[in-house]
Amino acid sequence: METIFLRGPSLNIRLVIAIVLSVVLMVLDHRLDSFSSARIFLNSLVAPIQYAANLPGAMLNWTSTNLTTQQQLLEENERLTRENVLLSEQIQQNNFLRQENEHLRALLGSVSEQGVRKMIAEVMAIDNNPYSHQLVINKGTINGVYEGQAVLDEHGVVGQVLHVATTNSRILLISDITHAVPTRLLKNNVQLIVTGTGNLTELTLEHVAHSTDLTVGDMLISSGLGNVFPQGYPVAEISEVIRDESRPFAYVKAKPVAKLDRLKYLLLLWPESSQVAEASE
Repeated sequence: METIFLRGPSLNIRLVIAIVLSVVLMVLDHRLDSFSSARIFLNSLVAPIQYAANLPGAMLNWTSTNLTTQQQLLEENERLTRENVLLSEQIQQNNFLRQENEHLRALLGSVSEQGVRKMIAEVMAIDNNPYSHQLVINKGTINGVYEGQAVLDEHGVVGQVLHVATTNSRILLISDITHAVPTRLLKNNVQLIVTGTGNLTELTLEHVAHSTDLTVGDMLISSGLGNVFPQGYPVAEISEVIRDESRPFAYVKAKPVAKLDRLKYLLLLWPESSQVAEASE
């Protein structure tokens, strides 16, 4: 009985034939470039497979790059945030120092008379007693401070030294009900006494005749009488004038020029005969 399938060449013969055909095809392609169009077609056919094979690697590289970039951005953002906080603090400190410098310059510039010894003092404490307007400064007898000494801020008269200790002193403000300042009207030199009312923003004028030439807005300056406050320093501004003929004197109120509710640095003055000293802490 004959077999259904005829037996073909052996495997060795097939290998030889394949090698010969391959060599022939390579020679023809090299010499005649006969398979260029076929090669282009095959490359185009294989290209999607190559792209698909490269896709996982490309995705990994893209992901790694993005993660690295994002991490760098986060670190950079954190660094910039820290620097911003530090710079903000420095700006605030610089602004504070600038304001302090301007404040001290204004304070020193408030001394209108040449040859007056002066010294800057800082407020240490404020009396909590609502019936007594006093505060404590960081200068005392070792600095030459004495009882009754005039005290100013950069705007005008604040008060006078009440008690002195070795390293600090107690100041009585002009708003205290026990305090009085001899003043004169800047516009006509009329002598008037300004007394405290127990209110930091209000003073009164004692025994003002109805005929006295004064109006709201007039400035009162220290007269120099009493040898406590040197003459010529702003004390108060007239804020209200009531002339009631049924009363013996006019009712006159004034507003302190000094900012008694926000004192920090004060200026101590000595008599003109004292030697000028440098302002110091």
